[in-house]
Amino acid sequence: MKKNFAMKKLYYSISEVSRIAELEQYVLRYWETEFEQLRPAKNLSGNRIYTNRDIKMILYIKKLLREEKYTIEGAKKLIRNYSIKEEDDEAKKEEVSAPKISKLSPVTGNEMSLFENETSVKFDDAMKNESLKEDLLELRSFLKNLLDGMK
Repeated sequence: MKKNFAMKKLYYSISEVSRIAELEQYVLRYWETEFEQLRPAKNLSGNRIYTNRDIKMILYIKKLLREEKYTIEGAKKLIRNYSIKEEDDEAKKEEVSAPKISKLSPVTGNEMSLFENETSVKFDDAMKNESLKEDLLELRSFLKNLLDGMK
């Protein structure tokens, strides 16, 4: 069951994810303790913030447990294989689209360009990781779609 939302967000609260996935909040919290791949970040207030990737993982876990009737242990094994396969697919995508990604490589020292030679945003070296790159790519795509919609 796919849901279509008019405005795609970068981060969702646990209540929003609960509505999207049609699950109780306590179930989401429990799954976080059981599935190591499901670790939403927390904001400064300590509230969970879920990404689109987290929501996809939750929906996949729900499908395995509720529709396909896997046990939690069985689902864990499948998700480990799913995560490994997903990482391999991402690596292949990066190899194929290397020229596009190189535009997002550091411009000088600790700057990363969001808009191809327009604006640069500074980041600490510790914050440069794959998750951040994915979030930036998603933000860039969102902003481009938003600007295209205004035209």
